[in-house]
Amino acid sequence: MIRLSNVSHTFGDEPVLGDVSMSVEPGEVVGIIGPSGVGKTTLLRVLSVSLRPTAGTVELDGQAVWDVEESERLALRRRIGMVFQEASLFDATVARNVEYGLRVRQSWSERLTDQLWSVRGSNGTPEAVAEALDVVGLSDKVGQEAQSLSGGEAQRVSFARALAYEPTYLLLDEPTSDLDPRNTGLIEEAVAEARDRGIGVVVATHDMHQAERIADRVGVLLSDGFSEIGPTGTVFENPTDERTRKFISGELVY
Repeated sequence: MIRLSNVSHTFGDEPVLGDVSMSVEPGEVVGIIGPSGVGKTTLLRVLSVSLRPTAGTVELDGQAVWDVEESERLALRRRIGMVFQEASLFDATVARNVEYGLRVRQSWSERLTDQLWSVRGSNGTPEAVAEALDVVGLSDKVGQEAQSLSGGEAQRVSFARALAYEPTYLLLDEPTSDLDPRNTGLIEEAVAEARDRGIGVVVATHDMHQAERIADRVGVLLSDGFSEIGPTGTVFENPTDERTRKFISGELVY
């Protein structure tokens, strides 16, 4: 599992993430909700091993990730995928955009021998790419130029790109922000598919209804850390912390 213990972070003198402790196991979806500005994106960057926190410990399967050599830390980081709020695609086909995730995650020797590259479908697309596009409902767009996609389709390509190399953990930062209901539903179905594959998923979202729909556990992040983190039904229906209750009911808390 990924485990954070008493993690906090500051940029200069500005605290951006409070005292956070949490864990994420393969095969579960953890939703992160909370007011704007409490550090949800910063938390995802810490979980992705791309940002070293100012204080606290980050462990992946019992290994403190910031206590190892950079090469070993890179190997750990490669087990984690991330999808950002806004899709960032290359000026290439949909298939090539998804394939890029495989290229950067594998060494040259792995590319020469791995079935991801040697096994291809009738259209020449690696099976891992075709399968990932099928999960997000874009099998018919494989040869289309990415720049011609709608915003929702582009976000689904970003999801497929992260899913294609089969990460152990997948981090999503507001993955359905500004998307229409159809694309939102397809992303949520893809999250469920990732969980069924044994991938641990963390979704930071402002949409509390979405967190309630898709998450096994939910954490309410405030300025000083989680007010509460636990089973989704318990957090929404019977919170133990008064600040959690106020936030869920629409009151302004930090």
